[in-house]
Amino acid sequence: MNTPTPAPPGAISDLFVIGGGINGCGIARDAAGRGLSVVLAEQGDLAQGTSSASTKLFHGGLRYLEYFEFRLVREALEERETLLVAMPHISWPMRFVLPLSPDMRFDNDTPTARLLGRLMPWMRGRRPDWLIRLGLFLYDHMGGRRILPGTRTLDLTRDAAGKALQPRFRKAFEYSDAWVQDSRLVVLNARDAAARGARILTRARVVAATRTGDHWTVTVQRNGTTETHRARALVNAAGPWVESVLRNVTRVNSGDGVRLVRGSHIVVRRMFDHDRCYFLQGSDGRIIFAIPYEQDFTLIGTTDQDHRGEPGQVACTDAERDYLLAFANRYFARALTADDVVWTYSGVRPLYDDGASSATAATRDYVLRLDENGPPLLNVFGGKITTYRRLAESALARLAPHFPQARGAWTARVALPGGDFPHDGVPALVARIEARYPFLPAGAAARLVRHYGTESFDILGDATGPADLGPDFGAGLTGAEVRWLMTHEWARTAEDVVWRRTRSGLRLTPDQIAALDRWMQAQALAA
Repeated sequence: MNTPTPAPPGAISDLFVIGGGINGCGIARDAAGRGLSVVLAEQGDLAQGTSSASTKLFHGGLRYLEYFEFRLVREALEERETLLVAMPHISWPMRFVLPLSPDMRFDNDTPTARLLGRLMPWMRGRRPDWLIRLGLFLYDHMGGRRILPGTRTLDLTRDAAGKALQPRFRKAFEYSDAWVQDSRLVVLNARDAAARGARILTRARVVAATRTGDHWTVTVQRNGTTETHRARALVNAAGPWVESVLRNVTRVNSGDGVRLVRGSHIVVRRMFDHDRCYFLQGSDGRIIFAIPYEQDFTLIGTTDQDHRGEPGQVACTDAERDYLLAFANRYFARALTADDVVWTYSGVRPLYDDGASSATAATRDYVLRLDENGPPLLNVFGGKITTYRRLAESALARLAPHFPQARGAWTARVALPGGDFPHDGVPALVARIEARYPFLPAGAAARLVRHYGTESFDILGDATGPADLGPDFGAGLTGAEVRWLMTHEWARTAEDVVWRRTRSGLRLTPDQIAALDRWMQAQALAA
């Protein structure tokens, strides 16, 4: 790997990236790998916003076909397998069960609904089985699928997937998509960017960015001090804050805007005894997923609501919770109540404001706007986690005329840290860890592999027993793992560890999390 030398503080970097979500970290990684010097600043923790609050899916977006978003769907489908090869530890194939019912309806805003309404008015807005199967045929063939199996039809009266559903559901389609550990994806992109020479600044708020001759002067507040950075180009990948950065930090006039759409999720105890996901269609045209989550839970989401408040002040409302519960209760045999909800989370999607009539209809495609009125400014609007790598390639292509020395695209199928093993090699890797560290509790090796891949060996080191791993904070979280996260992955607080680097917060008590935080602060002071 040809690693560029990081620009020292005060020197002019090639690229300054604002935003430590998936788009910012993906762009930083791609640029650093092309030989450019890069600085990235994130105002909080990596993936603290939207990128840790997704539905955790690498998917083409089956419902986007109804909006004729064919390029977006094709690109996302192509990316699924590219990403499965590059990150087999944090992403894996998943089968989706789509129960069929005559009650299902289109969203009236979709182009497909309007077209069928003109051609087949007797359908009365129904989403017929044959049309779903046609969509799944396109889904199977648009993206050059090689690893993932294709669609099949299920008899729910015989298949195990039918046991959790109400008896009225007798038939379903089953198709393929993929799961991803979303916030770990962000951190691993940041780590690979840093390994290739990028400087990653967390808890670093950009308060001003001005054009000064042939470069940008960027003012950053970090650790109680003010820093000044200079860069030949500025990338605004601030996610939900992209418009705020554009207006209030760079003070550049632009007609582009962002539409903030809140997506909320609920987590309940495990509802079914298999590893498939359910794709559920609503009578209102919406869809939700019910997904196996962290072994013992089921994740249900998402909503689509326009968000009017501050991007950082977002939570699942009682109305959204009840909507998701009622939606699930139209399908599952076991009725859920608010008492079954063990956790909720919500994120704000920064969609490009295309003037759509509803949050559901707003485009999920990404839009890149390059301002070349002086040193270049690239503003990143929208996007989805599945296409982050392609977005980064597109961003670097837009900036390429300003950096003729940069090398070409390189990230396709290149492993992220810990992902240097075959896409179907998880069982073998788990077995190797269990053989080398026989004292680990049941399930611990699998959890480590699904977070760290081959780097699990670096975390466990020469340990010969539990005592060598340091304190046990609960839920399998040890001092050795937390030290690794603090040293290698910018973790500073217990929240960083239990809700973004891992999801152990689902199993830890508030007292355990507080004890972990005290231990981390003591470790930081002693360092």
